[in-house]
Amino acid sequence: MMWELPLDQVRTLLAVVDEGTFDAAARALHVTPSAVSQRVKALEQRTGRVLLTRTKPVRPTESGEVVVRFARQLARLERDARAELGMTGTGETTRLSIAVNADSLATWFLSALARVPEDLRICFELRREDEAHTAALLREGRVMAAVTSSPEPVAGCSVRQLGRMRYLAVASPGFVDRWLGGWPEVPLREVIGDAPVVAFDRRDEFQDRFLHDLRTAEGAGTRRHFVPTSEGFVYAVAAGMGWGLVPEQQAGPLLRTGRLVNLAADRPSDVPLYWQQWKLESAALAAVAETVAAAAAEALGAAPRA
Repeated sequence: MMWELPLDQVRTLLAVVDEGTFDAAARALHVTPSAVSQRVKALEQRTGRVLLTRTKPVRPTESGEVVVRFARQLARLERDARAELGMTGTGETTRLSIAVNADSLATWFLSALARVPEDLRICFELRREDEAHTAALLREGRVMAAVTSSPEPVAGCSVRQLGRMRYLAVASPGFVDRWLGGWPEVPLREVIGDAPVVAFDRRDEFQDRFLHDLRTAEGAGTRRHFVPTSEGFVYAVAAGMGWGLVPEQQAGPLLRTGRLVNLAADRPSDVPLYWQQWKLESAALAAVAETVAAAAAEALGAAPRA
């Protein structure tokens, strides 16, 4: 029946995506590269869609992402069924892939995972990505769950509110003296435009949006330091390299010791966070979701309004 998806072909497509090349997939599956190529072509003919871009590494097309997501969900269900039937080997673990933003990873998220019962034998594979982009990894089928800023569920996923992550605009006292002369008597928007700023990477527009909310004519200045780790970002701001928006959990201790100055105490920036996961009857995934939600309620405060 042409509308069926043969499991050997589906699993082969997943192996090609995970391994990056047809040859590597053949080694992983213990078959010839020719067999891998024939299975993928047969699946493309059956679906009437091009499923892979033949690049190095190969990447799934939009249609291929649908099949890859199905393959991963199928593998998850198979592992759970084997566990319930007692068909797992002694000490066999289950692996869950999760996308999470760097600031959550550096503050509350790891302590949440540490609460997951050990008898579930779960190993985590974490993918660090900005909260505005983690949903894309769900859509591509690369992860089973994600901490995201999007309340709109990815197709085939459920979504629940976690809370809000509060950020504070801060700088070191020395930086304030050097670059923000006249503040706080002079409004911040009038002195901060040309000051050096710390950003996570070139996609990070958080600081620009903050200044836009201050009604400055332009975004943050052209003097930008890109520091792509949460801990490094905080260090760079505390060291006086620039100002930046730092999670309240990280900024708090430094504010209390005087190493940082709050530039806009009346203007915290809140980022709502959500948990999205595949709609699967998976005991492991359900246990992680409940643990993450409980930890978020403690660490992030009130859930964002719908």
